[in-house]
Amino acid sequence: MAPRADGRLNHDLLPGEKGPQDACGVFGVWAPGEEVAKLTYFGLYALQHRGQESAGIATSNGSQLLVYKDMGLVSQVFDETALNALQGHIAIGHTRYSTTGGSTWENAQPTLGATAAGTVALGHNGNLTNSAELVDLVAERYGSQRRGELARGNTTDTALITALLAGDPDHTLEATALEVLPRLRGAFCLVFMDERTLYAARDPQGVRPLVLGRLERGWVVASETSALDIVGASYVREVEPGEFIAIDAEGLRSTRFAPIDRAGCVFEYVYLARPDTTINGRSVHAARVEMGRRLAVEHPVEADLVIPVPESGTPAAVGYAAKSGIPFGQGLTKNAYVGRTFIQPSQTLRQLGIRLKLNPLKDVIRGKRLVVVDDTIVRGNTQRALVRMLRESGAAEVHIRITAPPVKWPCFYGIDFASRAELIANGLGVEEIARSLGADSLGYLSEEGMITATEQPASQLCTACFSGHYPIELPPSEQLGKHLLEQNELPLGQPEDGLLSIVPATGGATALEHP
Repeated sequence: MAPRADGRLNHDLLPGEKGPQDACGVFGVWAPGEEVAKLTYFGLYALQHRGQESAGIATSNGSQLLVYKDMGLVSQVFDETALNALQGHIAIGHTRYSTTGGSTWENAQPTLGATAAGTVALGHNGNLTNSAELVDLVAERYGSQRRGELARGNTTDTALITALLAGDPDHTLEATALEVLPRLRGAFCLVFMDERTLYAARDPQGVRPLVLGRLERGWVVASETSALDIVGASYVREVEPGEFIAIDAEGLRSTRFAPIDRAGCVFEYVYLARPDTTINGRSVHAARVEMGRRLAVEHPVEADLVIPVPESGTPAAVGYAAKSGIPFGQGLTKNAYVGRTFIQPSQTLRQLGIRLKLNPLKDVIRGKRLVVVDDTIVRGNTQRALVRMLRESGAAEVHIRITAPPVKWPCFYGIDFASRAELIANGLGVEEIARSLGADSLGYLSEEGMITATEQPASQLCTACFSGHYPIELPPSEQLGKHLLEQNELPLGQPEDGLLSIVPATGGATALEHP
Protein backbone atom coordinates (compact mmCIF):
# COMPACT_ATOMS: atom_id res chain seq x y z
CA MET A 1 0.00 0.00 0.00
CA ALA A 2 1.16 3.53 -0.72
CA PRO A 3 1.97 5.52 2.42
CA ARG A 4 -0.66 7.96 3.59
CA ALA A 5 0.04 11.57 2.59
CA ASP A 6 1.36 13.71 5.43
CA GLY A 7 -1.16 16.50 4.93
CA ARG A 8 1.39 19.29 4.73
CA LEU A 9 1.08 22.34 2.56
CA ASN A 10 4.23 24.13 1.50
CA HIS A 11 3.97 27.86 0.89
CA ASP A 12 7.49 27.90 -0.49
CA LEU A 13 8.30 27.65 -4.15
CA LEU A 14 11.19 25.19 -4.09
CA PRO A 15 10.73 21.50 -3.21
CA GLY A 16 12.13 20.96 0.27
CA GLU A 17 12.70 24.67 0.94
CA LYS A 18 11.32 25.56 4.37
CA GLY A 19 10.02 29.07 4.99
CA PRO A 20 8.32 30.51 8.05
CA GLN A 21 5.67 28.01 9.13
CA ASP A 22 2.36 29.28 10.36
CA ALA A 23 0.81 29.16 13.78
CA CYS A 24 -2.33 27.06 14.38
CA GLY A 25 -5.97 27.89 13.84
CA VAL A 26 -8.72 27.50 16.48
CA PHE A 27 -12.49 27.71 16.23
CA GLY A 28 -15.30 27.22 18.71
CA VAL A 29 -19.10 27.46 18.53
CA TRP A 30 -21.99 27.26 21.01
CA ALA A 31 -25.23 27.15 19.04
CA PRO A 32 -28.21 24.98 20.02
CA GLY A 33 -30.20 23.93 16.96
CA GLU A 34 -27.30 24.42 14.54
CA GLU A 35 -25.11 21.82 12.83
CA VAL A 36 -22.11 22.83 14.89
CA ALA A 37 -19.72 20.26 13.39
CA LYS A 38 -20.34 21.61 9.89
CA LEU A 39 -19.98 25.20 11.08
CA THR A 40 -16.65 24.22 12.64
CA TYR A 41 -15.56 22.41 9.48
CA PHE A 42 -16.09 25.55 7.39
CA GLY A 43 -14.50 27.71 10.07
CA LEU A 44 -11.40 25.50 9.96
CA TYR A 45 -11.48 25.63 6.17
CA ALA A 46 -11.10 29.40 6.43
CA LEU A 47 -8.17 28.89 8.83
CA GLN A 48 -6.38 26.19 6.81
CA HIS A 49 -3.49 28.56 6.03
CA ARG A 50 -2.58 28.59 9.72
CA GLY A 51 -1.78 24.87 9.91
CA GLN A 52 -1.79 21.95 7.50
CA GLU A 53 -0.40 18.99 9.44
CA SER A 54 -3.54 17.78 11.20
CA ALA A 55 -7.14 18.77 11.85
CA GLY A 56 -9.74 17.85 14.44
CA ILE A 57 -13.18 18.63 15.78
CA ALA A 58 -14.78 17.86 19.16
CA THR A 59 -18.53 18.11 19.82
CA SER A 60 -20.81 17.71 22.82
CA ASN A 61 -24.53 16.97 23.00
CA GLY A 62 -24.70 18.04 26.63
CA SER A 63 -23.78 14.69 28.12
CA GLN A 64 -21.08 13.17 25.91
CA LEU A 65 -17.95 14.43 24.15
CA LEU A 66 -16.70 13.03 20.84
CA VAL A 67 -13.37 13.93 19.23
CA TYR A 68 -12.53 13.17 15.61
CA LYS A 69 -9.05 14.08 14.36
CA ASP A 70 -6.37 12.90 11.96
CA MET A 71 -3.31 13.91 10.01
CA GLY A 72 -4.01 15.91 6.86
CA LEU A 73 -5.92 18.90 5.59
CA VAL A 74 -9.42 19.72 6.81
CA SER A 75 -10.94 18.49 3.53
CA GLN A 76 -9.05 15.19 3.81
CA VAL A 77 -9.79 14.46 7.46
CA PHE A 78 -13.55 15.08 7.32
CA ASP A 79 -16.32 13.90 5.04
CA GLU A 80 -20.10 14.07 5.25
CA THR A 81 -20.34 10.82 7.23
CA ALA A 82 -17.84 11.96 9.84
CA LEU A 83 -19.48 15.36 10.28
CA ASN A 84 -22.97 13.85 10.58
CA ALA A 85 -21.71 11.65 13.41
CA LEU A 86 -20.46 14.66 15.36
CA GLN A 87 -23.74 15.66 16.95
CA GLY A 88 -24.37 18.30 19.60
CA HIS A 89 -24.69 22.01 20.23
CA ILE A 90 -21.09 22.78 21.22
CA ALA A 91 -18.00 22.26 19.05
CA ILE A 92 -14.35 23.23 18.90
CA GLY A 93 -11.95 22.72 16.03
CA HIS A 94 -8.22 22.93 15.41
CA THR A 95 -5.89 22.93 12.44
CA ARG A 96 -2.25 22.41 13.39
CA TYR A 97 1.28 23.28 12.48
CA SER A 98 3.65 21.82 15.08
CA THR A 99 5.66 24.36 17.08
CA THR A 100 5.99 22.14 20.16
CA GLY A 101 6.16 18.37 19.67
CA GLY A 102 6.45 16.46 16.43
CA SER A 103 3.91 16.13 13.64
CA THR A 104 2.20 12.92 14.79
CA TRP A 105 -1.34 11.64 15.32
CA GLU A 106 -0.76 11.64 19.07
CA ASN A 107 -0.07 15.37 18.95
CA ALA A 108 -3.09 16.27 16.82
CA GLN A 109 -5.76 18.40 18.49
CA PRO A 110 -8.24 18.82 20.10
CA THR A 111 -6.71 17.07 23.09
CA LEU A 112 -8.97 15.10 25.40
CA GLY A 113 -8.70 14.76 29.16
CA ALA A 114 -10.63 13.96 32.30
CA THR A 115 -11.71 16.58 34.81
CA ALA A 116 -13.15 16.25 38.28
CA ALA A 117 -16.68 16.57 36.89
CA GLY A 118 -16.42 15.25 33.33
CA THR A 119 -14.27 15.64 30.23
CA VAL A 120 -12.39 18.49 28.56
CA ALA A 121 -11.43 18.88 24.89
CA LEU A 122 -8.95 21.65 24.07
CA GLY A 123 -7.38 23.40 21.06
CA HIS A 124 -4.39 25.75 21.32
CA ASN A 125 -2.84 28.33 18.99
CA GLY A 126 0.54 29.64 20.09
CA ASN A 127 3.50 28.34 22.01
CA LEU A 128 4.22 28.30 25.75
CA THR A 129 7.66 29.30 26.97
CA ASN A 130 7.46 27.77 30.48
CA SER A 131 6.71 24.16 29.52
CA ALA A 132 9.55 22.85 31.71
CA GLU A 133 8.03 24.63 34.72
CA LEU A 134 4.58 23.24 33.85
CA VAL A 135 5.97 19.68 33.68
CA ASP A 136 7.09 20.10 37.28
CA LEU A 137 3.69 21.52 38.22
CA VAL A 138 1.88 18.54 36.68
CA ALA A 139 4.18 16.16 38.59
CA GLU A 140 3.68 18.10 41.83
CA ARG A 141 -0.11 17.99 41.56
CA TYR A 142 -0.75 14.60 40.00
CA GLY A 143 2.44 12.60 40.56
CA SER A 144 5.31 11.82 38.21
CA GLN A 145 3.30 9.10 36.50
CA ARG A 146 2.06 10.47 33.19
CA ARG A 147 -1.71 10.61 32.75
CA GLY A 148 -4.13 11.17 29.91
CA GLU A 149 -2.66 12.71 26.75
CA LEU A 150 0.86 12.65 28.23
CA ALA A 151 0.60 8.89 28.80
CA ARG A 152 -0.65 8.35 25.26
CA GLY A 153 2.48 9.87 23.74
CA ASN A 154 1.40 13.49 23.33
CA THR A 155 4.53 15.68 23.59
CA THR A 156 2.99 19.14 23.25
CA ASP A 157 2.53 22.07 25.61
CA THR A 158 -1.20 21.67 24.87
CA ALA A 159 -1.14 18.29 26.64
CA LEU A 160 0.34 19.98 29.71
CA ILE A 161 -2.51 22.51 29.79
CA THR A 162 -5.03 19.67 29.41
CA ALA A 163 -3.40 17.78 32.29
CA LEU A 164 -3.48 20.85 34.55
CA LEU A 165 -7.21 21.34 33.87
CA ALA A 166 -7.96 17.99 35.54
CA GLY A 167 -8.58 19.83 38.80
CA ASP A 168 -10.11 18.27 41.90
CA PRO A 169 -13.65 17.51 43.13
CA ASP A 170 -13.85 20.83 44.99
CA HIS A 171 -13.40 22.93 41.84
CA THR A 172 -15.35 23.31 38.62
CA LEU A 173 -13.49 23.35 35.30
CA GLU A 174 -14.14 27.09 35.16
CA ALA A 175 -12.55 27.63 38.58
CA THR A 176 -9.62 25.38 37.70
CA ALA A 177 -9.03 27.28 34.44
CA LEU A 178 -8.94 30.60 36.28
CA GLU A 179 -6.29 29.15 38.59
CA VAL A 180 -4.22 27.59 35.75
CA LEU A 181 -4.30 30.38 33.15
CA PRO A 182 -2.20 32.88 35.15
CA ARG A 183 0.53 30.23 35.40
CA LEU A 184 0.94 29.95 31.63
CA ARG A 185 3.69 31.99 29.91
CA GLY A 186 4.10 32.64 26.22
CA ALA A 187 1.50 32.80 23.47
CA PHE A 188 -1.81 31.00 23.89
CA CYS A 189 -5.22 31.35 22.33
CA LEU A 190 -7.32 28.53 23.77
CA VAL A 191 -10.73 27.18 22.85
CA PHE A 192 -11.94 24.35 25.08
CA MET A 193 -15.14 22.73 26.22
CA ASP A 194 -16.69 20.29 28.62
CA GLU A 195 -20.04 18.59 28.16
CA ARG A 196 -22.02 21.81 28.71
CA THR A 197 -19.85 24.90 28.24
CA LEU A 198 -17.61 26.51 25.61
CA TYR A 199 -14.54 28.36 26.90
CA ALA A 200 -11.98 30.68 25.31
CA ALA A 201 -8.88 32.40 26.69
CA ARG A 202 -6.09 34.60 25.34
CA ASP A 203 -2.66 35.34 26.81
CA PRO A 204 -2.10 38.76 28.46
CA GLN A 205 0.04 39.95 25.53
CA GLY A 206 -2.50 38.95 22.88
CA VAL A 207 0.34 37.65 20.70
CA ARG A 208 -2.00 35.67 18.42
CA PRO A 209 -5.41 36.94 17.28
CA LEU A 210 -8.70 35.64 18.70
CA VAL A 211 -12.14 37.11 18.00
CA LEU A 212 -15.71 36.71 19.21
CA GLY A 213 -18.67 36.51 16.84
CA ARG A 214 -22.46 36.23 17.10
CA LEU A 215 -24.77 33.81 15.34
CA GLU A 216 -28.54 34.17 15.36
CA ARG A 217 -28.69 31.23 17.76
CA GLY A 218 -25.30 31.26 19.38
CA TRP A 219 -21.70 32.41 19.65
CA VAL A 220 -18.45 31.77 17.79
CA VAL A 221 -14.78 32.26 18.71
CA ALA A 222 -12.09 32.03 16.03
CA SER A 223 -8.48 32.85 15.29
CA GLU A 224 -9.41 35.28 12.50
CA THR A 225 -12.41 37.36 11.44
CA SER A 226 -12.38 35.60 8.05
CA ALA A 227 -13.58 32.43 9.82
CA LEU A 228 -16.54 34.37 11.22
CA ASP A 229 -17.40 35.57 7.73
CA ILE A 230 -17.44 32.09 6.22
CA VAL A 231 -19.96 30.77 8.79
CA GLY A 232 -22.18 33.86 8.67
CA ALA A 233 -21.31 35.14 12.14
CA SER A 234 -21.19 38.86 12.82
CA TYR A 235 -18.05 40.26 14.41
CA VAL A 236 -18.60 41.39 18.00
CA ARG A 237 -15.10 42.16 19.31
CA GLU A 238 -11.69 40.74 20.05
CA VAL A 239 -11.25 38.38 22.92
CA GLU A 240 -9.14 40.73 25.01
CA PRO A 241 -5.62 39.82 26.13
CA GLY A 242 -5.83 38.26 29.57
CA GLU A 243 -9.54 37.49 29.17
CA PHE A 244 -11.36 34.23 29.92
CA ILE A 245 -14.81 33.66 28.40
CA ALA A 246 -17.40 31.00 29.23
CA ILE A 247 -20.53 30.44 27.10
CA ASP A 248 -23.40 28.16 28.11
CA ALA A 249 -27.18 28.15 28.55
CA GLU A 250 -26.83 31.00 31.07
CA GLY A 251 -25.21 33.24 28.46
CA LEU A 252 -21.70 34.67 28.06
CA ARG A 253 -19.48 35.36 31.08
CA SER A 254 -16.19 37.24 30.91
CA THR A 255 -13.46 37.19 33.57
CA ARG A 256 -10.05 38.86 33.52
CA PHE A 257 -7.29 36.53 34.74
CA ALA A 258 -4.40 38.94 34.01
CA PRO A 259 -3.96 42.63 33.14
CA ILE A 260 -3.49 43.57 29.48
CA ASP A 261 0.15 43.86 28.41
CA ARG A 262 -0.41 43.94 24.66
CA ALA A 263 2.34 42.68 22.33
CA GLY A 264 0.56 41.45 19.19
CA CYS A 265 2.64 39.64 16.57
CA VAL A 266 3.55 42.04 13.75
CA PHE A 267 4.21 39.06 11.47
CA GLU A 268 0.46 38.39 11.41
CA TYR A 269 0.15 41.59 9.35
CA VAL A 270 3.17 40.80 7.18
CA TYR A 271 2.42 37.18 6.29
CA LEU A 272 0.50 34.89 8.65
CA ALA A 273 -3.08 36.15 8.58
CA ARG A 274 -5.41 36.05 5.60
CA PRO A 275 -5.61 39.42 3.79
CA ASP A 276 -9.39 39.50 4.37
CA THR A 277 -8.89 39.39 8.15
CA THR A 278 -9.00 42.36 10.52
CA ILE A 279 -6.67 42.40 13.55
CA ASN A 280 -7.20 44.88 16.35
CA GLY A 281 -9.22 47.13 14.06
CA ARG A 282 -6.73 47.12 11.16
CA SER A 283 -7.44 45.39 7.84
CA VAL A 284 -4.54 43.05 7.02
CA HIS A 285 -4.97 43.77 3.30
CA ALA A 286 -4.85 47.52 3.90
CA ALA A 287 -1.74 47.11 6.08
CA ARG A 288 0.03 45.15 3.34
CA VAL A 289 -0.89 47.69 0.67
CA GLU A 290 0.51 50.43 2.92
CA MET A 291 3.70 48.40 3.46
CA GLY A 292 4.13 48.40 -0.31
CA ARG A 293 3.55 52.14 -0.50
CA ARG A 294 6.14 52.80 2.20
CA LEU A 295 8.55 50.40 0.52
CA ALA A 296 8.29 52.50 -2.65
CA VAL A 297 9.23 55.61 -0.68
CA GLU A 298 12.11 53.95 1.20
CA HIS A 299 13.52 52.04 -1.78
CA PRO A 300 12.60 53.71 -5.08
CA VAL A 301 14.03 52.46 -8.36
CA GLU A 302 13.55 53.21 -12.04
CA ALA A 303 11.68 50.28 -13.52
CA ASP A 304 9.03 49.32 -16.06
CA LEU A 305 6.84 46.90 -14.12
CA VAL A 306 5.99 45.93 -10.53
CA ILE A 307 5.15 42.25 -10.09
CA PRO A 308 4.26 40.29 -6.94
CA VAL A 309 5.42 36.88 -5.85
CA PRO A 310 1.95 35.36 -5.60
CA GLU A 311 -0.01 35.29 -3.47
CA SER A 312 1.40 36.90 -0.35
CA GLY A 313 3.24 39.67 -2.18
CA THR A 314 0.24 40.89 -4.18
CA PRO A 315 -1.28 43.57 -1.88
CA ALA A 316 2.12 45.14 -1.25
CA ALA A 317 2.95 45.10 -4.96
CA VAL A 318 -0.30 46.99 -5.61
CA GLY A 319 0.77 49.57 -3.01
CA TYR A 320 4.29 49.87 -4.42
CA ALA A 321 2.96 50.40 -7.95
CA ALA A 322 0.40 53.00 -6.82
CA LYS A 323 2.96 55.05 -4.89
CA SER A 324 5.80 54.77 -7.42
CA GLY A 325 3.70 55.27 -10.54
CA ILE A 326 5.26 52.16 -12.07
CA PRO A 327 2.62 49.91 -13.70
CA PHE A 328 1.47 46.83 -11.80
CA GLY A 329 1.48 43.52 -13.66
CA GLN A 330 1.07 39.81 -13.12
CA GLY A 331 4.43 38.55 -14.34
CA LEU A 332 4.18 35.17 -12.64
CA THR A 333 1.47 32.51 -12.78
CA LYS A 334 1.13 30.20 -9.79
CA ASN A 335 -0.23 26.68 -10.02
CA ALA A 336 -2.92 26.67 -7.34
CA TYR A 337 -2.77 22.88 -6.87
CA VAL A 338 0.88 22.27 -6.14
CA GLY A 339 0.77 22.91 -2.40
CA ARG A 340 0.03 19.23 -1.83
CA THR A 341 2.85 17.30 -3.48
CA PHE A 342 2.83 13.62 -2.51
CA ILE A 343 4.94 12.45 -5.45
CA GLN A 344 8.60 13.36 -5.21
CA PRO A 345 9.74 14.88 -8.52
CA SER A 346 12.33 13.00 -10.51
CA GLN A 347 15.81 14.46 -10.78
CA THR A 348 14.89 15.92 -14.17
CA LEU A 349 11.82 17.64 -12.72
CA ARG A 350 13.65 18.64 -9.55
CA GLN A 351 16.08 20.61 -11.65
CA LEU A 352 13.14 22.70 -12.82
CA GLY A 353 12.78 23.74 -9.18
CA ILE A 354 10.63 26.79 -8.85
CA ARG A 355 8.87 26.18 -12.20
CA LEU A 356 6.86 23.41 -10.59
CA LYS A 357 4.97 26.13 -8.74
CA LEU A 358 5.54 29.38 -10.64
CA ASN A 359 5.80 30.04 -14.33
CA PRO A 360 6.76 33.40 -15.82
CA LEU A 361 4.62 35.21 -18.38
CA LYS A 362 7.48 35.74 -20.80
CA ASP A 363 5.64 38.18 -23.07
CA VAL A 364 4.93 40.39 -20.04
CA ILE A 365 8.44 40.48 -18.55
CA ARG A 366 10.72 40.18 -21.61
CA GLY A 367 12.95 43.24 -21.84
CA LYS A 368 11.43 44.83 -18.74
CA ARG A 369 13.10 46.27 -15.65
CA LEU A 370 11.20 44.49 -12.88
CA VAL A 371 10.41 45.31 -9.27
CA VAL A 372 9.60 41.97 -7.60
CA VAL A 373 7.70 42.33 -4.30
CA ASP A 374 7.76 39.56 -1.68
CA ASP A 375 7.06 39.39 2.07
CA THR A 376 10.22 37.86 3.56
CA ILE A 377 13.57 36.28 2.74
CA VAL A 378 14.56 33.31 4.90
CA ARG A 379 17.46 31.36 3.41
CA GLY A 380 17.33 33.11 0.05
CA ASN A 381 17.14 29.94 -2.05
CA THR A 382 13.63 30.71 -3.34
CA GLN A 383 14.47 34.29 -4.36
CA ARG A 384 17.74 33.14 -5.95
CA ALA A 385 15.88 30.63 -8.12
CA LEU A 386 13.21 33.22 -8.92
CA VAL A 387 15.76 35.80 -10.09
CA ARG A 388 17.45 33.20 -12.28
CA MET A 389 14.14 32.19 -13.83
CA LEU A 390 13.15 35.79 -14.55
CA ARG A 391 16.48 36.51 -16.22
CA GLU A 392 16.20 33.35 -18.32
CA SER A 393 12.78 34.61 -19.40
CA GLY A 394 14.23 37.87 -20.68
CA ALA A 395 13.98 40.34 -17.78
CA ALA A 396 16.41 43.22 -18.27
CA GLU A 397 16.76 43.99 -14.54
CA VAL A 398 15.41 42.40 -11.36
CA HIS A 399 14.99 44.53 -8.23
CA ILE A 400 13.79 42.64 -5.13
CA ARG A 401 11.67 44.53 -2.59
CA ILE A 402 10.69 42.94 0.75
CA THR A 403 7.78 44.21 2.87
CA ALA A 404 9.49 43.57 6.22
CA PRO A 405 12.93 44.02 7.78
CA PRO A 406 15.48 41.18 7.63
CA VAL A 407 14.42 38.13 9.70
CA LYS A 408 17.28 37.51 12.12
CA TRP A 409 15.83 35.89 15.24
CA PRO A 410 13.79 32.77 16.08
CA CYS A 411 10.20 32.99 17.30
CA PHE A 412 9.23 31.25 20.55
CA TYR A 413 5.58 32.30 20.37
CA GLY A 414 4.17 30.05 17.66
CA ILE A 415 6.05 30.53 14.37
CA ASP A 416 8.64 28.02 13.23
CA PHE A 417 11.43 29.84 11.36
CA ALA A 418 14.69 28.36 10.15
CA SER A 419 17.52 28.43 12.71
CA ARG A 420 19.56 31.60 13.16
CA ALA A 421 22.49 30.01 11.37
CA GLU A 422 20.29 29.34 8.32
CA LEU A 423 18.86 32.87 8.08
CA ILE A 424 20.68 34.62 5.26
CA ALA A 425 20.40 38.05 6.92
CA ASN A 426 22.56 36.89 9.84
CA GLY A 427 25.54 36.17 7.62
CA LEU A 428 25.39 38.85 4.93
CA GLY A 429 24.65 42.55 4.58
CA VAL A 430 21.91 43.83 2.25
CA GLU A 431 24.23 44.41 -0.73
CA GLU A 432 25.88 41.03 -0.18
CA ILE A 433 22.47 39.36 -0.10
CA ALA A 434 21.52 41.11 -3.36
CA ARG A 435 24.67 39.76 -5.01
CA SER A 436 24.00 36.31 -3.58
CA LEU A 437 20.49 36.36 -5.07
CA GLY A 438 21.72 37.67 -8.40
CA ALA A 439 19.45 40.72 -8.10
CA ASP A 440 20.30 44.17 -9.38
CA SER A 441 19.18 45.64 -6.05
CA LEU A 442 17.47 44.64 -2.81
CA GLY A 443 15.42 46.74 -0.42
CA TYR A 444 13.86 45.77 2.91
CA LEU A 445 11.10 47.81 4.51
CA SER A 446 12.30 49.42 7.73
CA GLU A 447 10.90 48.29 11.06
CA GLU A 448 9.40 51.77 11.51
CA GLY A 449 7.70 51.61 8.11
CA MET A 450 6.32 48.15 8.79
CA ILE A 451 4.94 49.14 12.20
CA THR A 452 3.43 52.38 10.88
CA ALA A 453 1.56 50.40 8.21
CA THR A 454 -0.15 48.31 10.90
CA GLU A 455 -1.53 51.45 12.60
CA GLN A 456 -0.67 49.86 15.96
CA PRO A 457 1.50 51.52 18.63
CA ALA A 458 5.05 50.18 18.45
CA SER A 459 4.91 49.50 22.20
CA GLN A 460 1.99 47.09 21.63
CA LEU A 461 3.61 44.88 18.97
CA CYS A 462 6.03 41.97 19.14
CA THR A 463 8.85 42.40 16.62
CA ALA A 464 11.16 39.77 18.11
CA CYS A 465 11.94 37.96 14.84
CA PHE A 466 13.20 41.26 13.39
CA SER A 467 14.60 43.04 16.45
CA GLY A 468 15.57 40.27 18.88
CA HIS A 469 13.50 42.00 21.60
CA TYR A 470 11.24 39.42 23.24
CA PRO A 471 8.29 40.97 25.12
CA ILE A 472 7.68 37.79 27.16
CA GLU A 473 10.70 36.73 29.20
CA LEU A 474 12.34 33.54 27.96
CA PRO A 475 13.68 30.74 30.17
CA PRO A 476 17.23 29.35 29.80
CA SER A 477 17.93 27.93 26.33
CA GLU A 478 17.93 24.34 27.59
CA GLN A 479 14.26 24.81 28.53
CA LEU A 480 13.28 25.91 25.03
CA GLY A 481 12.85 23.95 21.82
CA LYS A 482 10.22 22.24 19.73
CA HIS A 483 11.04 18.77 21.08
CA LEU A 484 11.50 19.69 24.76
CA LEU A 485 8.82 17.32 26.07
CA GLU A 486 10.06 14.46 23.88
CA GLN A 487 13.35 14.69 25.77
CA ASN A 488 11.78 14.98 29.21
CA GLU A 489 12.82 12.44 31.82
CA LEU A 490 9.45 11.95 33.52
CA PRO A 491 8.71 8.20 33.63
CA LEU A 492 5.82 6.98 31.52
CA GLY A 493 3.02 5.33 33.40
CA GLN A 494 -0.51 4.05 32.94
CA PRO A 495 -3.12 6.82 32.75
CA GLU A 496 -5.69 7.02 35.50
CA ASP A 497 -8.49 8.76 33.61
CA GLY A 498 -10.12 5.87 31.76
CA LEU A 499 -8.99 7.10 28.34
CA LEU A 500 -6.16 4.65 27.72
CA SER A 501 -8.08 2.94 24.93
CA ILE A 502 -7.82 5.94 22.57
CA VAL A 503 -5.27 4.85 20.00
CA PRO A 504 -4.51 5.95 16.42
CA ALA A 505 -6.00 3.86 13.64
CA THR A 506 -4.85 3.82 10.05
CA GLY A 507 -6.58 7.02 8.99
CA GLY A 508 -9.57 9.31 9.14
CA ALA A 509 -11.91 6.65 7.75
CA THR A 510 -11.69 4.70 11.02
CA ALA A 511 -11.43 7.61 13.46
CA LEU A 512 -15.06 7.23 14.55
CA GLU A 513 -14.31 3.68 15.66
CA HIS A 514 -11.90 4.93 18.34
CA PRO A 515 -13.43 4.27 21.78
